[in-house]
Amino acid sequence: MNWLSRTLLLIASLTASATALAGTACKARVPSPQEWAAATQSALNAIAELERRDAPLALIARVGTDLSKQGLHYSHAGFVLRDHPDGRWTVVHLLNRCGTDSSALHAEGLINFFGDNLVNQDSRIVWLEPARTAALLKVLGSDDLHRLHQSRYNLIAHPASRKFQNSTAWLLDVFAASSIVGGPRDRKAAQRAAESLGYRPHNLHIPYTKRIAGGLFTANLHFGDHSIAARLSGEYPVVTVDSLFSWLRRLRWVVEEQALGLR
Repeated sequence: MNWLSRTLLLIASLTASATALAGTACKARVPSPQEWAAATQSALNAIAELERRDAPLALIARVGTDLSKQGLHYSHAGFVLRDHPDGRWTVVHLLNRCGTDSSALHAEGLINFFGDNLVNQDSRIVWLEPARTAALLKVLGSDDLHRLHQSRYNLIAHPASRKFQNSTAWLLDVFAASSIVGGPRDRKAAQRAAESLGYRPHNLHIPYTKRIAGGLFTANLHFGDHSIAARLSGEYPVVTVDSLFSWLRRLRWVVEEQALGLR
């Protein structure tokens, strides 16, 4: 039995009772050996790129949901840390607990990151300029990490919402907080900093008729987080991976990007 086979067998045994998280259907599901093989290859491809640059931190994105009709590609992202206590190249990200409006911060390996019932194995790694990387590591290694987390989850959370947060909004808050020097690093301060730094959300189009007739009522979807005008027009400002990447590029915080797929 080779290394890859042993790895897949171990992963299958560890995840047999796993429940679905963000980006998956709400049912217990054990990925097939082929899916785990694809996830493992994606992890190896990502690790090769991360080792090539050997920066202590990067952003990594995946395609868990098909958002092409909304003009988006990546649905989820997290920080990937080289020197994390849980192991080299550990992903730190926010996940929604399936079937609920609650979330938690998770640290997991890259194989699990790519094994979450994804639409495809496309991914993107974004490396940041050194000063920004150092500032992010400071936030991620402090109590600010949890002060910036709102456990009530809303898939379409408004960027300025204090009541809700989605996975990418947490990333935005961490980035914005990393720019604050000598002041409080909580969600209120982070949201003000993001606005002052010119962050612009993506407008998700969800027609009112589809919202009413299409059964779009789930525990993790709160339309009331938005204004009446947004609900009537069907244009919901939301923090998305693509809008986050665009913002980082405008700020010139990005030094290199690499798109990856199965080779």
